[in-house]
Amino acid sequence: MAKKEKELALKICDILYNKKGKDIVLLDVSNISGFADYFVIATGNSKKHTSALADEIEKKLDEYGEFLNHKEGHNEGTWILLDYLDIIVHIFIEDERNFYDIERIWKGAKYVELDIDME
Repeated sequence: MAKKEKELALKICDILYNKKGKDIVLLDVSNISGFADYFVIATGNSKKHTSALADEIEKKLDEYGEFLNHKEGHNEGTWILLDYLDIIVHIFIEDERNFYDIERIWKGAKYVELDIDME
């Protein structure tokens, strides 16, 4: 089961990359979280961009038969959370990402190497 979640989390990272998401990070939180196995974290250039990133993830994952459990923040666009049960996607504008610093809060998580060029 964990392999399926990892593959899906990596697919989400690819979707974000292809839509120009920035600073994409995949954290394996399975050993320190009781509610998810992976966090995908990314930054958008603007509120409109964060919404477009979230919409693209929803659209593509729906095509793969993966359905969204819960969504928050889409109307505001500063921090959008997409809950796919074992995978939680956080899409921020830069100021919000720096403020909440999810990577620091979950510092015990393992970083999963991504095969994407983040330049």
